[in-house]
Amino acid sequence: MEEYHKSLKQNAFMAKSPTKTLATQATHFFAAVLAYTKREVLKLKCGIGHFRLKAQLYTVGLKAMYQQLGQLRA
Repeated sequence: MEEYHKSLKQNAFMAKSPTKTLATQATHFFAAVLAYTKREVLKLKCGIGHFRLKAQLYTVGLKAMYQQLGQLRA
């Protein structure tokens, strides 16, 4: 249970929610739980933890961004 809360807080950004209204808070909460669930599925498929998955996804995203940036400069 503690792993769930830690992952939800740090990997799904529940602690950094910029929401003010009840509707946006509910939407942010739903999106965070959905993100956690998707990471849990990937964790089971890949056999690595949430924090390692987050790091790998971030790296892939950065590489894709730099590739797009290179295409824009050309």
